[in-house]
Amino acid sequence: MIVFPNAKINIGLNVTSKRPDNFHNLESIFYPINWVDILEINKSETFEFTSSGLAINTNLDNNLVVKAYRLMVEKFNISPCKIHLHKQIPMGAGLGGGSADASFTLTAINSLFNLNISVKVLEELADTLGSDCPFFIENTPKFITEKGNKMSEIDLDLSGYYIKLLNPNIHISTKEAFNGIKPKLSSVNYLEISIDDLEINKITNDFENSVFPIHPILKDLKSKLKTENAFYTSMTGTGSTIYGLFKNKPESTSKAYTEKIIKL
Repeated sequence: MIVFPNAKINIGLNVTSKRPDNFHNLESIFYPINWVDILEINKSETFEFTSSGLAINTNLDNNLVVKAYRLMVEKFNISPCKIHLHKQIPMGAGLGGGSADASFTLTAINSLFNLNISVKVLEELADTLGSDCPFFIENTPKFITEKGNKMSEIDLDLSGYYIKLLNPNIHISTKEAFNGIKPKLSSVNYLEISIDDLEINKITNDFENSVFPIHPILKDLKSKLKTENAFYTSMTGTGSTIYGLFKNKPESTSKAYTEKIIKL
């Protein structure tokens, strides 16, 4: 079985408060985009995991695909699988690629073994793997709250627009991004966000204030997209990908960075 775990972007990202468990409460919109990894899972006599494409700099025990597989073995006593991941979504880039890989592992195994696990249970399993993981079970635009794992349906449709993403191949750790963040209540109602709100830059990413001074190239990339007539620009997640939304297809201009242009 072959599936294609896709990336997401954050439209707005506000840190609203610090939690007693030392995590933070967030507000954001997660929006899926067609930048994909390739994940193949088949039944096998023994377990095997291999990868290609972008280098995955973590050991097997910390790999989210392997964690997802082992979770399904533990919960549902499935037989061994051979898994291959071809990695194309940059890591540490705010695109949720690792979370997508984990959640698609859950849903692929659910289908492969005809387990008939409900969406609700799959989301609960995904939540044990990471805060962003539950989003990729239904994989539709959602308003995200709390640690990033509580979701509400949202009526925001970017179909027909274009997105241009620029990644300077900088890995930004979550700890680095949270340095300097001062939680505050959000000034926008995400459930009522419209294209007009994006055009007037009403929605912001709090992490730009903490990450841009450390990595000024990211601010430069945001300015570059504005000069190319993007009607909305932002960093996604805690970085390091910068994206612009366009009404018409933008030109490919970057040779120094990883660039992706997608019709939404």
